[in-house]
Amino acid sequence: MAISQIAASGTFTLGANTTDPLTVRRLGFGAMRITGAGIWGDPPDHEVAIKVLRRAVELGVDFIDTADSYGPYVSEDLIREALYPYNNVLIATKGALTRQGPDKWEPVGAPEYLRQCVQMSLRRLGVERIDLWQLHRIDPKVPAGDQFGVMKQMQDEGLIRHIGLSEVSVAELLSAQKFFNVVSVQNLYNASNRASEELLTHCDANRIGFIPWFPLGNRELVATDGPLAAIASRLGCTPAQVALAWLLQHSPVMLPIPGTGSIAHLDENCGGASVQLDELAISEINDLGKDLV
Repeated sequence: MAISQIAASGTFTLGANTTDPLTVRRLGFGAMRITGAGIWGDPPDHEVAIKVLRRAVELGVDFIDTADSYGPYVSEDLIREALYPYNNVLIATKGALTRQGPDKWEPVGAPEYLRQCVQMSLRRLGVERIDLWQLHRIDPKVPAGDQFGVMKQMQDEGLIRHIGLSEVSVAELLSAQKFFNVVSVQNLYNASNRASEELLTHCDANRIGFIPWFPLGNRELVATDGPLAAIASRLGCTPAQVALAWLLQHSPVMLPIPGTGSIAHLDENCGGASVQLDELAISEINDLGKDLV
């Protein structure tokens, strides 16, 4: 697969209204699935995880999203081992979720903990500044202003280049923007789950990057006999590629980050960048999520 296929996804500029913008290809890679089961511990095959990361960059991916809670810490360590010194690949990471075991996540938004998250990610990734640091969750037990305030402080100190949020409402995004410029949001969104459509509409209007996590939805959505199968067969691609192509065509601010621990699935996902859906396909897919908008 040539880099031109990833390039077909187009580009998006994070922080276009700032003095320090970052332009990336719109189809990225999510580095959650390169860890162990339950997003806990080491991957089942260390070398395969390294190869997946390097293959993503070989294919033209220049936007990789991770978090300190993936493993925890495992994903960031693998990224540094595989890709450092990164060479124009944007490594975005997140903090504020703690881990108590496989598939267990608890938010902690104490300002001193958020500062620790950033400092430790800097050390693990081997950088002096994180290009995009995202608040993984707003902790409801801590005043949001305290969380946003320390994030602004760390940006002013040069530890963070750009700031994003994850799983927020429009109201929460607007509240955060009183403290700093929000260049991206990361919410659950896919062809069968449009619960964050209002937020996407706001991001569209304000040129804020929208990073849909779980972009391929559940297994049923992209199954060989699922709701996208007939479209995929007609277009000569796979259901997963249809799902990703729909996201890319649905909004110019959309930055899908499909994740996988498999090189074969990585190659398949990256192929979605060059799939062009016709009007019939778009109409059929739009109907899937109407009741969730």
